[in-house]
Amino acid sequence: MLIRKEWEEFEKKFLAPYASKSCESKGRKFYEPEHLYRTCFQRDRDRIIHSAAFRRLEYKTQVFLIHEGDYFRTRLTHTIEVSQIAKTIAKVLRLNEDLTEAIALAHDLGHTPFGHAGEEILNELMKEEGGFNHNLQGLRVVEFLEERYPNFRGLNLTWEVREGIAKHSSNFKEFSDKIEEYEPQKNPSLEAQIVSLADEIAYDSHDLDDGLKNKMLEESSLKKLEIYKRTEKEIKSQYANLSKKLKIRLIIRRLIDWQVSDLIDTTRKRLKKFNIRNVEEVRNFREFLVSFSKEMQDLRAPLREFLFFNLYKHQKVVRMACKAKRILKELFYAFEKNPEQLPPDFQNMIKRGTQLKRVVCDYIAGMTDRYAYQEYKNLFLP
Repeated sequence: MLIRKEWEEFEKKFLAPYASKSCESKGRKFYEPEHLYRTCFQRDRDRIIHSAAFRRLEYKTQVFLIHEGDYFRTRLTHTIEVSQIAKTIAKVLRLNEDLTEAIALAHDLGHTPFGHAGEEILNELMKEEGGFNHNLQGLRVVEFLEERYPNFRGLNLTWEVREGIAKHSSNFKEFSDKIEEYEPQKNPSLEAQIVSLADEIAYDSHDLDDGLKNKMLEESSLKKLEIYKRTEKEIKSQYANLSKKLKIRLIIRRLIDWQVSDLIDTTRKRLKKFNIRNVEEVRNFREFLVSFSKEMQDLRAPLREFLFFNLYKHQKVVRMACKAKRILKELFYAFEKNPEQLPPDFQNMIKRGTQLKRVVCDYIAGMTDRYAYQEYKNLFLP
């Protein structure tokens, strides 16, 4: 029987010296006795999976709204893909897979319905109250909004997982005053850095896949991009007489594999070059140590620019986004004007002293796409 203490000894023996060890965690906000079988990071992973916010990701938009089709990615499928990529990288680099997985599974818990359109409109509506940021909202979800335990609010996750959520975006220093507890002057752990770039790999590759599937992107235009051109050439050299559908699937798979391999090789070289010996040196280094090579960065940049102008700014996506913003804006004003329309739990938050707009924002941010549609119908349609 493998118990927690044996797991902790395994980590000390086999993980890299700069990996985060569960026995060295800074702990939880509220004391809880350790579990017999699971390490603290394994326990965090399980709490995230069982949370209501995690389940709601199934019906939250990635790029295409839910009614566009069952094939397209949602926040939940995206999160699972990020977790798979991040764990692969962590395993090869001998980092803590459990911490990596927990951060990856939690990294989108604060996302609104309707993708980035939802975040943009809530940020606008909450401007006078400090704005809205999905990473900070994810932190609020796990620290306050989830109610699953009698002795405290939130999930009571370890400091390292919460730090990974708070610092998921590379611009986390812009809101350093809101995350003082998580040492904003320092880098996050290598495990958290991995999740940030695994997130980029996943959404670039899979948005490309969804865009081609939805015929918003034309493969003929993609062939002008060096990264796509090289990948297609490699696939054609290996396989003959492929159907277009299968060829694109192989290209997407190869694009992911190529970026992951480059990230692993480059990061390993950087750790060796700068003689990184422990977690504190990771945190105090002048920049993130997890990185793509210069060549890969140069190859990825045109692809990301292409997706921005040809997919995210596509007329169909823009129209969906504008519609989504109108829905959430009207819901926000309706609940702000008459908070008695809010569910009892959220009315109680107001009574306990939480500012009205923040409560309305919490309620709307937690909605799924289809629930937001339904609330709009309930409030405004006969």
